[in-house]
Amino acid sequence: MSSVGSTTELLNLLGDVKARVQDKLGVVDFPMPQFILLGKQSVGKSRLIETLAGETFNFISGTLGSRRPTVLEFRNMPSAVNSRWFVRNPANQLWEEQPINEVMRIVGVMHEECGNDVKAEPIWVRIESAGCVDMQIVDLPGFRDFALDEAKQALSTKIEQLVLSFMADKNNTMLCVEQANDAATMSSLQRCREYDPKFERTILIRNKLDKYYSDLTSDNVSAWVDGHGDLPEYLTRFALTLPFWKEGDQPPKPFRDMIDDKTMEDMNQMSQKGLNPKYMSSIGFKNFASFMEKKIEQMFVESISPVLTKLKDFKSTNAKDWTDLKTEFTETDPHRILSTTRECGVSFAKGLVYVMEGQLGLDYSVTLEEELQEFHQFHRSNDSFSKVPTQEFAGLGDYVEYLRDEAKLASFDVNLNGGAQFRRLMSEVEIFLRFSEIAVETKKRDVIQARGVSMSSLTWRDVVVKLLGNEAHLPLQRRVRYVGERIRWFFMSQKDAVLDWMTKLEGRDDKVFSMLLPQAAKIINQNEITKHLLYEAWDKACSRQLNHFLELFDNMLTSTFSNPWVFLKVATVGDGGVDDDLETIGDSVVKTKLRIPKEIESRAGTETLLAQWFNAIPTESSQIDDAVDKVQMLVLKTYSYIRSQMCDQVEIFSESFFKVPMLRQLEMDMAAIQLSDEDSSRYKARRERLETDIKGKQEVVTEIDDCINRITNFKNTCQARGMRMGA
Repeated sequence: MSSVGSTTELLNLLGDVKARVQDKLGVVDFPMPQFILLGKQSVGKSRLIETLAGETFNFISGTLGSRRPTVLEFRNMPSAVNSRWFVRNPANQLWEEQPINEVMRIVGVMHEECGNDVKAEPIWVRIESAGCVDMQIVDLPGFRDFALDEAKQALSTKIEQLVLSFMADKNNTMLCVEQANDAATMSSLQRCREYDPKFERTILIRNKLDKYYSDLTSDNVSAWVDGHGDLPEYLTRFALTLPFWKEGDQPPKPFRDMIDDKTMEDMNQMSQKGLNPKYMSSIGFKNFASFMEKKIEQMFVESISPVLTKLKDFKSTNAKDWTDLKTEFTETDPHRILSTTRECGVSFAKGLVYVMEGQLGLDYSVTLEEELQEFHQFHRSNDSFSKVPTQEFAGLGDYVEYLRDEAKLASFDVNLNGGAQFRRLMSEVEIFLRFSEIAVETKKRDVIQARGVSMSSLTWRDVVVKLLGNEAHLPLQRRVRYVGERIRWFFMSQKDAVLDWMTKLEGRDDKVFSMLLPQAAKIINQNEITKHLLYEAWDKACSRQLNHFLELFDNMLTSTFSNPWVFLKVATVGDGGVDDDLETIGDSVVKTKLRIPKEIESRAGTETLLAQWFNAIPTESSQIDDAVDKVQMLVLKTYSYIRSQMCDQVEIFSESFFKVPMLRQLEMDMAAIQLSDEDSSRYKARRERLETDIKGKQEVVTEIDDCINRITNFKNTCQARGMRMGA
């Protein structure tokens, strides 16, 4: 940047934006570049920071050393006579000017707050002086090679994890400080390579160059600077010596003069050693500082457009959230809260109809194995019905294996929801029902006992009915309970699928579905109270429908086992099949009168067959064994036929007794929701929280707006001066 002070302005601007947006508002993955300083303890990181600041100071971090990041903002003020020090107050994010000793104390207290732990929240320090380099740097705790005890080893591990988290952030450029030694021994650089294999965001600083002077000659100096082949050509690297003096003494001359002296000493020594001129720009602190100023300017200028884009996206998201919160606040007005809840419930119920018709792209979908596992987990303490079709299955695993490998149930491994899942459910429960058998073997004693004595003649038909009612009714009833519970659980599990579908309608342009559906979904997702009420009403509707289903089915079973012979009548079918049926369309009344007797007579076959079976049962006491065998055979055949009829018709029963009433009644249930006093109190508390959330979102949007305006104005000002900003 060509104008005096424009780099400082840019750094101040973007640094402030970062603090307000990334740190104050908690935004992660913000495209703001920064330099992080890393290396082992005692490699000279602290002296490098002092040199960048242009003056000496000593952060007091206690006996355990640095345990959290310190963000140092250096601002070059050419006209400044004395340096000024600032610390950012974490409570209000404002810079507060302090004497240097107070800054050191505050930093020390913030480190001591960590105890034997680390914190990712940084300490912010700003220095404004004529001698500092215009830049911002994050000083990280140093890697520790060893620890004296377990507590210090645990702290060392935490520090390493903290530093590695910063290294993994691709917005961070790593300033890796190593001692001027052979490249093969640089452990911190090897860590950088793990996160930056091509060294695209790594700058190597080899410190204490003066200690290596005696080992360098005209034969090896250029090769040493080049890393003897261990450093790739594309790695940016510097070798330098920083000012030093005996510990405990005062600097022998002004610190800035010492910086200049060490830079000249490094350059003279390396020149006398015969260093290739192309490497001279990488020697000495002044060359490093000049490179950093240009690098910072380049990186921050290039970041302006990505930062603006990120801010605008963030504003759009928060503005939408702000609008949604205000909408919810309006909808939860005490005077209309009940109607709002009911309207959302009616839309929610309508969503079930659409999901049952089949909708694509929903997050909620399960395989049959997952469905059965969830069902068994839901009913783990319910013993009112059998959860596997027969005791021959050791558990759910055996049943699942049978369905997959032997029954080869269609769509077993397919993730489904809605109507497709219901159709698969019907296939599974039909298989479950077909495993139904009479619980106990019909013994001779049972047959004799069932015949008994009555005032009128007791026929073998009556005996079979008694035996069926006693031995077959309950097993089939328990399996019907399984069918009902499976259907109930299915509908209960569709709540999330329906809400997912309604939510995804937002933003669609096809206008096929009412916009009330996504609006209701938004309120349900945002308001846990509304969601709880609707889910509760939904589950109650499922339970009520289960009871209705079981009652109707039990009535039918009772009727069936009271008089199974009516149930066993076969359907009336014409002689000629479909073609004849087509010919009967438009038949005259005469032809119809001729057809009806034939159809009724066609059912007589079953009655005739039953009569033959019963007539074959001997009535003499001497033939009781033969009679028992024939009765047993007839009981099994009759039950087999009843079971087959039930299984063949289970889908129509489920449709008629459960699904259709459920879909029709659910809307009415939602429209009849009532709020209890507790619900009203919870809504009131929710509105109070909404007021706070709305205010918070408004502040966020205002904050982001201000950041966008400041960056935009700065960018326009620079462009007006003829400066090229980031593309």
